[in-house]
Amino acid sequence: MSTRSFVSSRLQPPEAAAVKRRQVLVSLLTVPALERVAWAQANMPAPAEPVPVRVQLAQTWSPVRSPKGFGVSEKLDGVRAVWDGQVLRFRSGRRIFAPAWFISALPPLALDGELWMARGLFDRLSGVVRQSVPNDEAWREVAYWVFDTPGQSGTFTERLGLVQSALAAAQVPWLKPVAQQVVKDAEALQTLLNATVRKGGEGLMLHRADALWQSGRTDALFKFKPELDDEGLVVGHQAGKGRFKGQTGALLVQMPSGQRFALGSGLSDALRRDPPPVGSWITYRYPELTPSGLPRFASFVRVREAE
Repeated sequence: MSTRSFVSSRLQPPEAAAVKRRQVLVSLLTVPALERVAWAQANMPAPAEPVPVRVQLAQTWSPVRSPKGFGVSEKLDGVRAVWDGQVLRFRSGRRIFAPAWFISALPPLALDGELWMARGLFDRLSGVVRQSVPNDEAWREVAYWVFDTPGQSGTFTERLGLVQSALAAAQVPWLKPVAQQVVKDAEALQTLLNATVRKGGEGLMLHRADALWQSGRTDALFKFKPELDDEGLVVGHQAGKGRFKGQTGALLVQMPSGQRFALGSGLSDALRRDPPPVGSWITYRYPELTPSGLPRFASFVRVREAE
């Protein structure tokens, strides 16, 4: 005998009617509820895109210019990180998931600097700091080198003093102010650059000592490197020829100015087989610009990881 026939035969008519009423009531209550949930899910706003952090951006230094009035430091090939007093973020605004012990030692003062391991270890560093679940042991190798306190009043020299005092009070070995030095003339600056590059460094940064903080690209911050570099947007792939037939011969790259050029130099065989997708950002180097503003002899450096 089925359960349905058992209920019908054993229950008296009033009881059977009560069961039926309860079933109908549950149905009436449940279906609208499920519809409300479905409606809420369909109309739920998408997660907000991160808002880029306001930072100072460097211009390119002229080798013949005097460095008088500037503080000079090594350009660390790390990951830019901005601390707002509560959250550590990439330049894009996305949160950096550092271990709790790393975050808890940061001062309430806003900080701008580079997460860094050592010269030549950018790829390893990038893999560590971009994980959504931090690897505690790997983070022990990461230092936060701070060079400014964004949004503060006062000159760069005065802001640097605030940074140095705040980091000294924190008393942790992985939180460090970027050392600034005075260089007397263009010749001495070139000598310092050459020595830094020989040791595996990327180049130099120059902060104007009397400059007030201002976001964006300003005349208060410069980079000085043996080769120029920039970032571009991959907008297409050009088919390879000859030994690169069937692979990618070059990336079609759009510069911030809107100009486009083909970038083939520096691409590994692996990248030619599986190139950076359209829409990704890459870094490239070049010795100079042509009269039309395009990079001359540009060479691929790396894909800029999503932040």
